[in-house]
Amino acid sequence: MAHDHSQGGASAGMAGDAHAGRQANEKRLLIAIGLTGTFMIAEIIGGFVFNSLALLSDAAHMMTDVMALIIAFIAIQIGKKAADSKRTFGYRRFEVLAAVFNAIVLFAVAIYILYEAYERFNQPPEVQTGGMLIVAVLGLIVNLVSMRVLQGGSDESLNMKGAYLEVLADMLGSLGVIIAAVLIYVTKIPQIDPILAVLIGFWVLPRTWKLLKESFHVLLEGVPAGVDLQKVESELAAVAGVKDVHDLHIWSVTTGENSLTAHLLVNPGADEALILARAHEIAATFGIAHATVQVERTHVGIETPTWSKDTDT
Repeated sequence: MAHDHSQGGASAGMAGDAHAGRQANEKRLLIAIGLTGTFMIAEIIGGFVFNSLALLSDAAHMMTDVMALIIAFIAIQIGKKAADSKRTFGYRRFEVLAAVFNAIVLFAVAIYILYEAYERFNQPPEVQTGGMLIVAVLGLIVNLVSMRVLQGGSDESLNMKGAYLEVLADMLGSLGVIIAAVLIYVTKIPQIDPILAVLIGFWVLPRTWKLLKESFHVLLEGVPAGVDLQKVESELAAVAGVKDVHDLHIWSVTTGENSLTAHLLVNPGADEALILARAHEIAATFGIAHATVQVERTHVGIETPTWSKDTDT
């Protein structure tokens, strides 16, 4: 059985784009780490000084942001490591593991905030709304800048998406703290502070759950979002000369890096090279960058492998 391994110009272009994308994400993360990390310290101090749970809640989320951004940056560095004899796909999936870790940390922080809010609702402390408002406004500005920086990479990987979602949550948290500070000042009702903290937690949890599900879907080698397995199978089966399609698998190594393997049973006398070329064209139309297709022919009722083609399309 012969094997034809080819990597064309399109593959080189994709690799170049991926490298450029990783470099851009590194710069985005470093900028966001600097902005968020610096203000995180100020917000934690402000939360204690002004006795605001809502501000501390926002500070806690900002702390997880810093952790998430640092982990995301490390994940990209590890993902650069080349494949070896033990990890033939390299280390790119580490980015997905980082996204899982970030989601778990966010769940833990949200649970803590909910508990603390319950305690404070029963015995609300006096909140210094003036200082609380100043810190929240500064936090809003920092979060908006960080969001702008990270937005460009949020659609490219779960790793970047996780970092972006955490900063987005903090941005809304800062907005909420501003509103709470004004309301407490006007109404003199201190319970507004823990109520807002709870609302921030409930806003973050569903989005964190979605991120966790998407990450586990990749780890479980599920069919990538936007790819219809049945449609891919039907289009492969419709190729002239193909009798049957079996052992079809489609999965992602990490976000945006989809792979496919398939066996095509073909009729005797079919043009196998043409069938393979068409199969890889179909894979490319579904955004599958790496496809391994094996052609088999029928001989006296026995399926015999003839040759296969493994390409990066």
